[in-house]
Amino acid sequence: MNKRTKKRRKWLWLGGGLLLIMIIAIVALPMLGARAMARQQAAVVDAGETVTVITGDLAANATASGQVRAQRAAQLALAQSGYVAEVYVQVGDRVAAGEALLTLDTAVLERAVTNTQQTLTIQEANLATLLAPATATDLAAAEANVASAQAALDGLLAGASADEIAKAEADVRAANADIAAAAAQLNDARAGASAAELEAAQIQLGLAQTAATRAAEQHSTILVTEPEGFLSAETLADLELSARAQALQANATLAAAQETVERLLNGDGNAIAAASAQAALAAAQRDAAQANLDLLLLGPSAAQVAAAEATLAQAQATLGRLQRGPTQSQIVQMETAVVQARVALQRAENDLAEATLYAPFAGVVTAVNAQPGEQASGILVTLVDPASLEVVLDVDEVDIGKVTIEQPATLTLESWPEVDIAGEVVSIAPVATQDNTAVVSYQVYISLGETALPVLVGMTANARLLTDTVKDVLLVPNAAINANREKGTYTVNKVITDANGTQTFTEVEVTIGLRDGRYTQITSGLQAGDELIVGSVTPRFQFGNGDGPPDNGQGGGPFGGGQ
Repeated sequence: MNKRTKKRRKWLWLGGGLLLIMIIAIVALPMLGARAMARQQAAVVDAGETVTVITGDLAANATASGQVRAQRAAQLALAQSGYVAEVYVQVGDRVAAGEALLTLDTAVLERAVTNTQQTLTIQEANLATLLAPATATDLAAAEANVASAQAALDGLLAGASADEIAKAEADVRAANADIAAAAAQLNDARAGASAAELEAAQIQLGLAQTAATRAAEQHSTILVTEPEGFLSAETLADLELSARAQALQANATLAAAQETVERLLNGDGNAIAAASAQAALAAAQRDAAQANLDLLLLGPSAAQVAAAEATLAQAQATLGRLQRGPTQSQIVQMETAVVQARVALQRAENDLAEATLYAPFAGVVTAVNAQPGEQASGILVTLVDPASLEVVLDVDEVDIGKVTIEQPATLTLESWPEVDIAGEVVSIAPVATQDNTAVVSYQVYISLGETALPVLVGMTANARLLTDTVKDVLLVPNAAINANREKGTYTVNKVITDANGTQTFTEVEVTIGLRDGRYTQITSGLQAGDELIVGSVTPRFQFGNGDGPPDNGQGGGPFGGGQ
């Protein structure tokens, strides 16, 4: 064999060896990959926490937060205005129902009560007098007044009697005789007089002239005066008669004074004066008698008859009221006055009572906004009932359908988060509240159970509301469930152990039910005792001979996985 042939064979062996190596590699690589994949899978399972599906009971809760409030709270003000006289409480005081909190200055209000009490007493007395029957004395006096008024009217209408006319004529004749006697006496007295007597007589004459002038003016004034509200025709007639008599008397006095002067000029001044006065008096008496005779002969005037008739009608009306008693209209009017006075008294008493601010219920004073001497205005005292504390929660609309009346709740306060307080749903607001973030919630009212904690209004409270319970169901920790939000499905990583004890995992879709803060109910896909790996497993490759620990790198491919 030559060298060239040997060399060609050498390359053939080398090529064949390389080809054999390549074939072995092609056959061995998948086997080596499978072994590496198995080791990688086992390592992933060991790296995650393994949990077991168990059977148990589950209770679901809805959580919400809110504040402690008082069911009974009051912002107290007064209906009356005025200045504060006394303040009886301060912030933090406990008060009983009906206890006085503050009062206003009541001097004006007390005077108003006194005045209205007096008015009521007067009106009640007036009503009693109106309703009281007339006494025998009252009736007798009224009947006498009627008889007297009737007699006066009858006499006036009948006119003067013959005897009255004869007597008046006799009076006129006697007056004329007196005038004649006085004239004779005057003539006898005229025998001259001294200068002083003459001067005095002249002065008396002047005064008489003045009086006569005034009397005439007064008589003229009355004659032109028309009847009015204050002066009736009868009164004017009487005044006219009196003025005429005065005018006549003044004229008589003037005449007597003139006669005295003349007599003094012609005789004894004193005698002439006396005689003149007597003559004037006699003339005046004659004129008065003549006027009386003229009135008797003329008969009564229409004004006199009307006045007498009015007097009789008034007397008869008074007697009729006493006999009949008050009319229904009068009784109603007086009773109305009594009712109005009583209402005014009640109003005044209410105003006085409202000048004091009272506690509407037992509670604790939380604010006092008034001091003695200040003008009372607005809210003066605020009060809360610590026995009526409750928790008002803002429950999201997602959870509100799970909340019902009398549903039990567990409450905790931010001040004492480790202490649970029992509660119960007492009411749910029918209308939602919505804030600026468009979050819709409903207010749920929870009764606050007994507790030794010093709970205060306004404290922040958290509540857990028991919404549902299930018993003897499959349970897994919440962390073991993987949710696909896009598909709306749930899966778990189930651990599978083969006959050789090698563990692998597979993704299993499950159906969930109730859940709480720790566990979720499994309604299908698992059974009690199944083991799961917590966390989501992502497929990956592991390169190497399979003898060492897996690397931490991520790789592509259908095998392996990471947590």
